[in-house]
Amino acid sequence: MAQRELIEEMKKSMMEDERNRTTVQKFTLEGFPAVQHLGKVLFLVHLLVYLASITGNILIITITWTDHHLQTPMYFFLSSFSFLECCFITTVIPKLLAIFLSGRQTISFAACFTQAFVFLFLGATVFFLMAVLSLDRYLAICKPLYYTAIMNPRMCFLLVTVCLALGFLLMVVPVIMLSQLSFCGPHVIPHFFCDLGPLTNLSCSDTRATEMLAFGLALCVLLTSLIITIFAYSKIIVTIMHLPEAKERQKAFSAASSHLIVLSLMYGSCVFIYVKPKQTNRLDSNREAALVNTVVTSLLNPVIYSLRNKQVHQALKDALSRMRLQN
Repeated sequence: MAQRELIEEMKKSMMEDERNRTTVQKFTLEGFPAVQHLGKVLFLVHLLVYLASITGNILIITITWTDHHLQTPMYFFLSSFSFLECCFITTVIPKLLAIFLSGRQTISFAACFTQAFVFLFLGATVFFLMAVLSLDRYLAICKPLYYTAIMNPRMCFLLVTVCLALGFLLMVVPVIMLSQLSFCGPHVIPHFFCDLGPLTNLSCSDTRATEMLAFGLALCVLLTSLIITIFAYSKIIVTIMHLPEAKERQKAFSAASSHLIVLSLMYGSCVFIYVKPKQTNRLDSNREAALVNTVVTSLLNPVIYSLRNKQVHQALKDALSRMRLQN
């Protein structure tokens, strides 16, 4: 009899958990309530930034694939990087624009977790690809005799594929785990998009396992990419220091410092947001850091990595000349 009662209690508990899990069908993205009265202005600013970022990255992709002088390993990685940046910023900014313009803050349960996964997957892939870019520059500058043999087309394609696969495999697990938890209210996400930390705080289940897994994976992605990048750039700087002419050293340091500015913004904001075991604190400041990571760096990347490059400038001039001749 006691066993039957225990089984009935377990069934009731499971049914209650299932009801709780499906109670929240939609979430409300809070956005930036302190400046919501400036919605139209903020919409215009973010729209211009978004369009500038998309245009810059698409321009890089286009000229890389149409100009045979730029069909090298470095520009293959840069065009892949630009494509990922376009997808990355598109995952978040259109919804933020809708919040600013029309106040449409609701997002369905499925759409919310899809956004969270795509954002994390693309973000992790971008960090791995940045590490590959650093290694590419290390080989080109420090090991020029081996560069062509190592960075052949097959190896370049394989490296990009590995970055995508790692990003997918590492991020799909915590998002699936989080989606299986109970969400029984409240349903307001104190953020401008669905991210792992704010969603974890809304769950009424025990989230310790999910939080620790997310913390460990974030640490793994960021540290792996950071260590590879530091190794590559430290070797590059040593090589630059041994260049015979001061003009060459200044030019090389100028390019390296620009790259390091973008890297510092990306790593700094992501470490601030994700590399902490408990996600309950600093959600307001996380929003600002996430805005830097998604908007500011996405705008700077095409400028820093390609549009300041003389080869890209020459490719643009050639493309414009061809267009004039055709007309």
